[in-house]
Amino acid sequence: MIRTLVVDDDYRVARVHAAQVARVQGYECVGEAHTAAEARAAVARLKPDLLLLDVYLPDDDGIALLRSLREAGEDVDAIIITAARDVATVRAAMRGGAVYYLVKPFGFDQLTAQLAAYRRWRSEAESGHISGQTDVDALFAARHAPTPPRSTRALPPTMQKVLDAVRTADHPLGAQDVSDLIGISRPTAQRYLSELERKGRLELRLEYGTTGRPVNTYIVALGA
Repeated sequence: MIRTLVVDDDYRVARVHAAQVARVQGYECVGEAHTAAEARAAVARLKPDLLLLDVYLPDDDGIALLRSLREAGEDVDAIIITAARDVATVRAAMRGGAVYYLVKPFGFDQLTAQLAAYRRWRSEAESGHISGQTDVDALFAARHAPTPPRSTRALPPTMQKVLDAVRTADHPLGAQDVSDLIGISRPTAQRYLSELERKGRLELRLEYGTTGRPVNTYIVALGA
């Protein structure tokens, strides 16, 4: 079993990720931490194999935390799970030794695929058999789940208009925004937005207004 510690400052998110990890074959969630200090103490006490590690923690940067754990001699890997999508943060995670980087929000299927890839990678890495460059290349590639092929089929005209509206906007758009921009009803806009998210063309972002209730907004997915 791969012992996994979830580190996220949001208690609700940490609980969801912990429950998801527990459902993946070969994994055991050994605990949750919500600050860097809690994470350091939990790593020392629980000796996890893997961290699901957020970048934004109240008392430290998650990537800095990973570096400090490595410097302290802790033999632990980390998959970064964060809303940060800037190149500087991604590069810092790579330099810090993260085995992968998942951008929030992501679905259970995506997390499951990455955890399965990490399990395969650990198995291959622990075999200790490297006969040449081909084996080295395969070991590096095994850390990442295969990228599902993106459909090249043309979208229906109205769906394409919805995608174009989100792509050209300078901020995340909700269903009402799209409705106003291209002149379709709000329910229709929401239906197309949801379908584009399912296709991997858009990413869902929850925004909280003055009422405290989250509003679904969307941005273009990386590579879409």
